[in-house]
Amino acid sequence: MSDVSGTERYLRLTVELTVEVQDIAALQASALKEINHPDADLDDDERKEQAELVSADDTGATALQWLIEPDHVLGLIEHVDQIEPREAVLGVEPSDGPSDEDEDDDDDHVGHDHAGHDHKH
Repeated sequence: MSDVSGTERYLRLTVELTVEVQDIAALQASALKEINHPDADLDDDERKEQAELVSADDTGATALQWLIEPDHVLGLIEHVDQIEPREAVLGVEPSDGPSDEDEDDDDDHVGHDHAGHDHKH
């Protein structure tokens, strides 16, 4: 957060992540639990609509959107307290799997420590 008006600086983060869905039913069940949680900002009609969308999407993309929170992305930035999230847009879409380029990148991340990144609710 900036102390002086007019000196704000913004950075837009772009993250691309391909995940393998190993259990579509469990993924959907987790999303439905989030949709039906009392803290979800949904009325009864919205809950029903979202639950139907999650259940009808056999790719798991709609379910996964319910399980990722924008604050989780901040966990990727270690040891920095001088940023404040202002806007978050999340898109999840089906993929044909990792590209050859993605597989090559895995070698670059061997030994990269992600300890301390607990993304569970």
